[in-house]
Amino acid sequence: MRFIGTVIEKLQRHPKRIVFPEGTEPRVLQAARQFHALRLGAPILLGDRTKVKEAAAALNIPLKGIRVINPAGSEELENFTRRFVALRRGKGIKRTEARAALLQPNFFGAMMVAMHQADGLVSGTTHATGAVLRPLFQIFKVAPQATVASSCMVMEVEDPRFGENGVLFMADCGVIADPTVEQLAEIAVDTAQFARHLLHTRPRVALLSFSTKGNVTHPSIGKVQAATALARHKAAKKLIEADFDGELQADAALVPEIAARKSSGAKVAGNANVLIFPDLNSGNIASKLVRHLSRANAYGNILLGLNRPAADVSRGSSAHDVLGVAAIVGVQAIAYHMLYPGAGEKLPGDRK
Repeated sequence: MRFIGTVIEKLQRHPKRIVFPEGTEPRVLQAARQFHALRLGAPILLGDRTKVKEAAAALNIPLKGIRVINPAGSEELENFTRRFVALRRGKGIKRTEARAALLQPNFFGAMMVAMHQADGLVSGTTHATGAVLRPLFQIFKVAPQATVASSCMVMEVEDPRFGENGVLFMADCGVIADPTVEQLAEIAVDTAQFARHLLHTRPRVALLSFSTKGNVTHPSIGKVQAATALARHKAAKKLIEADFDGELQADAALVPEIAARKSSGAKVAGNANVLIFPDLNSGNIASKLVRHLSRANAYGNILLGLNRPAADVSRGSSAHDVLGVAAIVGVQAIAYHMLYPGAGEKLPGDRK
């Protein structure tokens, strides 16, 4: 709770509205209750009102202070339908198709955030990643001045020697399967910016590989090396103060003694607080191994590069994980324009 405690304290000073599309899920109900009890803002549950009440009653969870909305009975459904048709005009979507989509809580919740009726969205406890991301990509889209949407897992491990007093940012663990050099560099810069935003400390970014400054000739090594150089250039252009190094093996990135033998990079090697994986296979596998083998607190996946704040949590998440993710999304929403200038000013697709 060291890290998430500071996040909660910040959000208590600037409460936000977070929409949870999975309103009958016990873990979500428990997280929403805690979100309200900790004075973090207004939790909004989506789903059939009767079923939500029954699920809450079965857990002895009071719904006082928690808003419950049934998309099918919402007075905003027709307005949302019109806006969704306008958003998807280029895809030729019909009104009936748009309305049917918005009856799905993930679509309805995304539209609530897009229309400033909520400040952020957290979903994924019962839905596969695709079901969460599809509405976000169709409704939020990529933020102005951003080139790619990715995700970040925030890990809080017991040993404070790792990362930033035990906190590590790991990306991309949930969105881009095989990033290009350009995408990998953007993931590194976006994650560094996010880490700085949350921790207020200088990010030390390690772009990981199976080699450390070696003579190995392999396309994946070349990609990491090129992405490292490009990330430095992009960060300097955006005036983001961060250090980048790669290619580094995981042990060389995290353990000073090993870094001293494998790399001469003093700023990042052995001292990294941001880990960037070369592809989704390695990122997703590593994040789950760290979470379960070290019993780490895992908060994510926090989505980066979108026009509005959102997160896609794992179906294996606990109520505590969901609460932590909601708090992080809420803190993002406090000053989202600092992360992505121009984000949230208008609904994507609106004419100037």
